[in-house]
Amino acid sequence: TEIRIKRISKFDAFKADELMRRLQDELAQVKHDLANLTDYAISYFLNLLDKYGKGRERKTQIRSFDTIQAAQVVANNAKLYVNRAEGFIGMGLKKDEFVTDCSDIDDIIVFRKDGVMKVVRIGEKVFVGKDILHVSVWQKGDERTIYNLVYRDGKKGVSYAKRFAVTGITREKDYPLGTGHEKDQLLYFAARPNGESEIVTVYLSQGASARKKVFDFDFGTLDIKGRGAKGNTVTKYPVRKIESKEVGNSTIGGMRIWLDDSVGRLNTESRGNDLGEFDTGDTILVLYKDGSYEQTNYELTNRYEMDKIAWIGKHEPEMIVSAIYLDGDRGRYMVKRFYIETTSLDTPFPFITEHRASKLVMTSVADRVEVGFTELKGKAKVPEQRTIEMSEFIDVKGWKAIGNTLGEKDRIQKIKLIQEHFDTVEEEEHGTDDIGEGSGNIEQTGEPSSGSETVPPGTTLEWDVDDEADDTPPEKPKTSLFD
Repeated sequence: TEIRIKRISKFDAFKADELMRRLQDELAQVKHDLANLTDYAISYFLNLLDKYGKGRERKTQIRSFDTIQAAQVVANNAKLYVNRAEGFIGMGLKKDEFVTDCSDIDDIIVFRKDGVMKVVRIGEKVFVGKDILHVSVWQKGDERTIYNLVYRDGKKGVSYAKRFAVTGITREKDYPLGTGHEKDQLLYFAARPNGESEIVTVYLSQGASARKKVFDFDFGTLDIKGRGAKGNTVTKYPVRKIESKEVGNSTIGGMRIWLDDSVGRLNTESRGNDLGEFDTGDTILVLYKDGSYEQTNYELTNRYEMDKIAWIGKHEPEMIVSAIYLDGDRGRYMVKRFYIETTSLDTPFPFITEHRASKLVMTSVADRVEVGFTELKGKAKVPEQRTIEMSEFIDVKGWKAIGNTLGEKDRIQKIKLIQEHFDTVEEEEHGTDDIGEGSGNIEQTGEPSSGSETVPPGTTLEWDVDDEADDTPPEKPKTSLFD
C-alpha cells in the first residue's frame, strides 16, 4: 500500500509540473501577443482564412427586408362565399356563390339593395343584411377604388348619382348611402378598382310622362365626393332599369409606381426604380433569365424575385423584345425580335426553345440593339471580332418563332451588348433628358452611345459564352475583406 501511494504521489506531482509549465508557456505567449498586437491580429485573421476558407463558403443569402403590414404577407388561405338573398357571407358557405380568395383576417365590404354599406370581419358565417348587391375584400385607406352608384330617394322618388371612395369605417356599422329613408333603393352599383368613369343607359318606366324614356348618363361628369353626399340628379321619373354601356379610363389619373429592387416590391413612395405612370389596362412586363416573359398587374402587393429577372418595366404595345439565346437542341446561337402578343396575366410564356440546354444570353427592349461577339473562322478557328445591329439582322417575328442563326455554338464566343438606342421619335416627344423614364430597368450593360443621344439603362445579361462557361454565368465579383 505504501508503494502504491508513493507511485500515485509521484505521478500527480509530475502531472502538476507539466500543467504549470504549460500555463507558464501560455502566459508568456499572451504577454508576447499583447506586446505585438498588430502581428497577433494578422496571424489571427490568417488562421481564420485557413480554418473557414476554401470549401466552407457561405450557403445562405443576405437580402434586405422592408417594413410591411401583417395583412400584406398573410396568404390567401380562405375563400369568401355569399348568399345574396338571405344576406350571409363567410368562409363556411361552400354551397353558395363563390366570391374570391382571401385570408382569414380580411375585412369584407358589403353593399345592399336598400342603399346600406357595411364592413365586417370575415368569419365562417356572418349575417350582413338581405339583398346583397356587391361584396368584396376591403383595404383600409384604399383611395383608388371608386364606387359609382345611382339610388332612388325613398321619400321624393328622385334618382341621384354619385361617386365616392371608402377609406375608413367603423366595423359592424350600417352606413346609409342615400337619404336614410326606409324606402331608399340602389338602382345601379359598380366598384371600379382604378377610379374608371363609365357611361350607363337609363331606362324609364313605360308609364313615365317623360318624352325620352331611354337616355345615357356619364359618371365622368361627376366629382368624387364623400359617401354621405346627396349626389347629382339623374331623373325625377320612375326608373325601370339601368345598364352599363361603356367603361372609360381612370378619372383620378394614373398611379406612379416604383420598384424597390432590394426587396422586389412595388410602392408609391419613390423608393427604387421608377416604372412610370400606370392607368387602366396598363401592365408590367417581366423578362426572366430563364428565357420566359410574364405580364402582371400593378397591385402594390406584388412581389418579384429580382435574382431571376433580366428586365422589368411598364409594357408598351409598340415595345419590341430583342434576344440572343443558345438553342440547346441545335447547338446554335439564335437571334430573335418580337412583340408581346399575349394578354394573359401572371402566366409565363417561354420565348426560347424549351430544351434543357437552352439558355438566354442577352435581352433588351431598346428599338435598336448593337451586339459584339467573337467568331472563330475556318478550320484553324481564327478569331474574328464582329458586330451586328439586331434590327438589321432580323425582322420582328412572332414570340414563338425560333429566330435566325447567329452561329454554331463552338464558333461563337464572348457575346456582349455594345449599345442600346431608342428611336428619335421618342427623343422628340420626351426630350433627351427624359429618355428611359419609367423603363423600370435594374442594371445597365454596355457603353453609352456617342453624340447627344442618351441611352436609357438596359436590363441585359452579359455572359461569357466560351465552351467552358456554357453551363453557368460568370462568377460574381467577390466582396470579402480577404479577396
